[in-house]
Amino acid sequence: MTALHDWTLSPNEAIALQKELAPRIETRDRLGEVKRIAGVDIGFEDEGETTRAAVVLLAWPGLETLEEIVHREPTRMPYIPGLLSFREIPAALNAFERLSQRPDLVMVDGQGIAHPRRLGVASHLGLWLELPTIGIAKSRLCGRHGDVPEKCGDWTPLTHRKEIIGAVLRSREKVKPVFVSPGHRISLDTSIDWVVKCLAGTKLPEPTRRADRLASRRGKAFAHEKRQGELGIGD
Repeated sequence: MTALHDWTLSPNEAIALQKELAPRIETRDRLGEVKRIAGVDIGFEDEGETTRAAVVLLAWPGLETLEEIVHREPTRMPYIPGLLSFREIPAALNAFERLSQRPDLVMVDGQGIAHPRRLGVASHLGLWLELPTIGIAKSRLCGRHGDVPEKCGDWTPLTHRKEIIGAVLRSREKVKPVFVSPGHRISLDTSIDWVVKCLAGTKLPEPTRRADRLASRRGKAFAHEKRQGELGIGD
């Protein structure tokens, strides 16, 4: 993986870098055949001092789990709105380095171009990985939208500065919608299509739902990992 830039930056330098990198984001489809989809989510431990990156690799179309990676490292930047990628991506990249197979598509718990400077976590990660990425966020960072229809799969545009930057998608009836935006090398329509195809009756698509469980230390996956740690296996 070729380094895109250094991570030791002040907040002002990080903002300037976002403005420099944003024009390199591609919002047209550059997907080949999709056989493997990765889900990415980030959690924190030790009161935020340790970043915990979870990457889950699933087979398409069956969505069987192929690999699960959890990587921990010291957190590099405090939480600053709009600069989340500088806090989260270094650990995510190290998690991706441990995969034995390269994904064809990456779904990220976070924003793509639905970001004030059009470089959310999913977009920034897509540039580093040189892969198609989609941002699926649980909350809005910027932009406005109308009412979201109640039927699962329906959506309304998310706009910012007279530009459509994403979709507010009803991923499950009677549940708050998610915010979908292209990350890199993918269009909005195709992003929505893939998110809907990966829904399995829950709010989040399966790739990010499973990564969320790992990153948040919930469920059987964490119990298994904890057991490995007790045996001296794993990270």
